[in-house]
Amino acid sequence: MDPVPALDEPLKKVLGPATAKVMAEHLGLHTVGDLLHHYPRRYEERGQLTHLADLPMDEHVTVVAQVADARLHTFASSRAPRGKGQRLEVTITDGSGRLQLVFFGAGVHKPHKELLPGTRAMFAGKVSVFNRRLQLAHPAYELLRGDAEETVETWAGALIPIYPATAKLESWKIGKALQTVLPSAQEAADPLPGPLREGRGLVTLPEALLKIHRPHTKADIEEARARLKWDEAFVLQVALARRRHADAQLPAVPRRPRPDGILAAFDDRLPFTLTEGQRKVSEEIFADLATDHPMHRLLQGEVGSGKTMVALRAMLAVVDAGGQAAMLAPTEVLAQQHHRSVTEMMGDLAQGGMLGGADDATKVVLLTGSMGAAARRQALLDLATGEAGIVIGTHALIEDKVQFHDLGLVVVDEQHRFGVEQRDALRGKGKQPPHLLVMTATPIPRTVAMTVFGDLETSVLDQLPAGRSPIASHVVPAADKPHFLARAWERVREEVEKGHQAYVVCPRIGDEEDGAKAKKKSPEDEAEKRPPLAVLDTAEQLARGPLAGLRVDVLHGRMPPDDKDAVMRRFAAGEVDVLVATTVIEVGVNVPNATAMVIMDADRFGVSQLHQLRGRVGRGSAPGLCLLVTEMPEASPARQRLNAVASTLDGFELSRIDLEQRREGDVLGQAQSGTRSSLRMLAVIDDEEVIAEAREEAARIVASDPDLERLPALRTALDALLDEEREQYLEKG
Repeated sequence: MDPVPALDEPLKKVLGPATAKVMAEHLGLHTVGDLLHHYPRRYEERGQLTHLADLPMDEHVTVVAQVADARLHTFASSRAPRGKGQRLEVTITDGSGRLQLVFFGAGVHKPHKELLPGTRAMFAGKVSVFNRRLQLAHPAYELLRGDAEETVETWAGALIPIYPATAKLESWKIGKALQTVLPSAQEAADPLPGPLREGRGLVTLPEALLKIHRPHTKADIEEARARLKWDEAFVLQVALARRRHADAQLPAVPRRPRPDGILAAFDDRLPFTLTEGQRKVSEEIFADLATDHPMHRLLQGEVGSGKTMVALRAMLAVVDAGGQAAMLAPTEVLAQQHHRSVTEMMGDLAQGGMLGGADDATKVVLLTGSMGAAARRQALLDLATGEAGIVIGTHALIEDKVQFHDLGLVVVDEQHRFGVEQRDALRGKGKQPPHLLVMTATPIPRTVAMTVFGDLETSVLDQLPAGRSPIASHVVPAADKPHFLARAWERVREEVEKGHQAYVVCPRIGDEEDGAKAKKKSPEDEAEKRPPLAVLDTAEQLARGPLAGLRVDVLHGRMPPDDKDAVMRRFAAGEVDVLVATTVIEVGVNVPNATAMVIMDADRFGVSQLHQLRGRVGRGSAPGLCLLVTEMPEASPARQRLNAVASTLDGFELSRIDLEQRREGDVLGQAQSGTRSSLRMLAVIDDEEVIAEAREEAARIVASDPDLERLPALRTALDALLDEEREQYLEKG
């Protein structure tokens, strides 16, 4: 009998259409198998209560607590003018804190009868703030009587699983649905090869699923988690190992630079010496380029560690060998910026075929979506004939119309904005697969690199080039100490008086219609009831107020490309003192004379984003200053995040802090299309050893059996993972 159908069964056949619809729409669960892999977020013990004291704001939570008191109030309102409005206030406690529940109108009758002092129940709802106190309005609840047949049945065992839930479907309803499908866990095909599982003392998959959903002891939960983490790490690493294996079988044209070619000419003119790190990484890259299968390398480094220089030397090596190189940037501003800096660095070596061009020169062209038709036609022609050795562009490079004469190397900048499929589309442009170099400016801890970019070899630049200046960072608590903010603007004026320039960064543009397009409010917004500061308003206030008399300009993503470029050119030329911008300046913008940056509402940005932004100052010989302005209170997590950024310039350290603070899953979601959904149990930072061991096992298995002929259950698990990846990619497309 085929063991799989039970897990393939659509939930609507098993649970009924209404519940199945909510599970599909809100939790992405479609089949019995999907539901079995929807693991509890945590467990409550009957005799022990949740910590109400640390509930997250604005999130859907489930708590187990006891009613301390309940009061019914009547009041007058527009609907009930004669004082007939009713409000039930229930206080629940768990020993660590208290939480208020409120019910209004006709909704008060049932809870008034049931939620008597001393009653224990599970409560689910969205945490909000009212009168500076946490509350749940109209929470759903399930009494824990312990006597009624069904409750005992459903919550058998002392550990109550709490599931990731939604407003439409509480945790205990998910628990009941699982009760229905749990017998199917016996049918689960085990993707781990027997010897591997036994060698590591892991329980079988059916046993792990039973123990994760219905544990009797904490040891059950540990055993189940250990096993399910291995599944996730192993299946993902097998996918990456197969990709590496397949790539290694592909032929590529070896590209070796000529001893007297354009690379040698470029190196001779460099006004500075390369750092030890740049030399070492360049050698790794040149060794890969000289082989006859495609290089796949991730180049990661600190903001300002000179990645662009390393990438440019690799591109010149390929041009030397008769090939072409393409550099793909995530935004037009960045593509224009790279084009400008590459042509400046190369000088007359970038003027191939032009008067005054050097003997070994090549042509460097720019290709973006907003170029005029004539310029675009010329760029496409230069690529097709091979006249242009280097092209720098945006996604426009991936379009069907773009033909290369002989594409030898693809450099992708800021990888986390590109999916795997986009890399593949560009690689498909070569007659044979081109070599690939991926650059990321957000330093990634080793484990994340192994998990997300496991199909790439990694090179790390961790030294800053000589002449880069230190950056001092400070948190400016605008609400507690308004005079600190006034001082921040004085500091900006002082920098400008010394002949330098400054950035002011805001989270929002400010031309959104009545805020309707503004992003979904963050928990802090809800508490503060204030939209994030906007570029257009801030620029106007600064120009009229604290920075009056200085030349203030704005830059944001919705400006036409030509206007953006014009503003950047004016700023680079020193014709603008203060640039008020959104995060469009986050990567690649290089103005050595800019020494100060003030980030408004800094708590609205992620750690790595703040680190990226800060890297825009201190790029010349004068020291940099970065001021992180926030109205968040001292004890808030947001302030702790900002203090962490202010305390270290080490991007690898910050990316670790960032991952520990973020919820797991964001990590991969942004980096690789579709991988997010596959990590439910694995915590990339904490499970370093599991990932490293799974990677070794995966490499061994794929080397001996690349098509997994002998492991059909593993192949099934892999198809499910990759299918999810494709599906997600299409949704994003």
